[in-house]
Amino acid sequence: MNAKTNKVVRFYETGSADVLTIEDCPVLEPGAGELRIKVDAIGLNRADIMFREGQYLEAPTFPSRLGYEASGTVTMTGPDVSDVSIGDRVSTIPAFSQGKYGVYGESAIVPVHAVARYPENLSVIEGASIWMQYLTAYGGLVEVGNINRGDTVMITAASSSVGLAAIQVAKKIGAKTIAVTRGGDKQPFLLDAGADHVIVTDEQNLVDAAKDITDGHGVDLAFDPIGGAMLPQLADAAAAQGTIIEYGALAPEPTPYPLFAALSKSLTIRGYVLFEITLDPERLRLAKGFVYDGLASGDLKPLIDKTFSLDKIVAAHQYMESNCQKGKIVILV
Repeated sequence: MNAKTNKVVRFYETGSADVLTIEDCPVLEPGAGELRIKVDAIGLNRADIMFREGQYLEAPTFPSRLGYEASGTVTMTGPDVSDVSIGDRVSTIPAFSQGKYGVYGESAIVPVHAVARYPENLSVIEGASIWMQYLTAYGGLVEVGNINRGDTVMITAASSSVGLAAIQVAKKIGAKTIAVTRGGDKQPFLLDAGADHVIVTDEQNLVDAAKDITDGHGVDLAFDPIGGAMLPQLADAAAAQGTIIEYGALAPEPTPYPLFAALSKSLTIRGYVLFEITLDPERLRLAKGFVYDGLASGDLKPLIDKTFSLDKIVAAHQYMESNCQKGKIVILV
């Protein structure tokens, strides 16, 4: 990156990973309440892919940037920025429009409320792997789900970065975890990652396995980014007065509402997105305190699957879409 231009990832239409392009764009100056960072690493998330495909909570305006998570060094601050200084090592919190402030590139402009210093003992790769996964897991399990020590928590898509974060957050609280994955090849990894039990849905019936694990009680909370046909199974696996947190929509098919299970068990089925936490200053303060405490104690530790260089951004997206990952995928800039 020279003083005038830097490489930025943009796209001009929704579609497959091939729509992503790397372009030389002017280095922008931050406005009021904004700052610029020299990006060291970028954390990939399913939200990035859904946004690229036009299947996300917001629609892109072309040409569009993308990306929520990056670690880097502050190189310039705009007016009305007082609590961050040039040279600070920070990472970004998903609390902005990725179409407007996307962090895929050699530098990025972001709002000051969406950056946080990360611990010195973490690498730049780990620094780009904190906030999306841990704030999503904390908000869903602790704030909304209100889990307690001894509760049983079922975590679907468990080998994703958020799934692994949810295992760590639940264990920090003292809850028991059941990780759910499709393929048996991920079972040893999930047990090593701290899951108390693993259900492999290609080989086991999810509801029967959950009832066996819980001695017929069912799971107190299910944390699910899939929806579709998974939701009725989760309802059948839930305990009486259990809670199901839906925080994503990965399934391509419609999601049927499990009415009879919800009525007979008095279930709470709750949609949740992490912006409930990140756009509320007080809730974000409490969440950051939980995450910082967990990072310091070692209860929370980002698990990295694979790194790519920025020029391999298309391959990185394709790898995430292959569903082979076991942890965070990170782009090194």
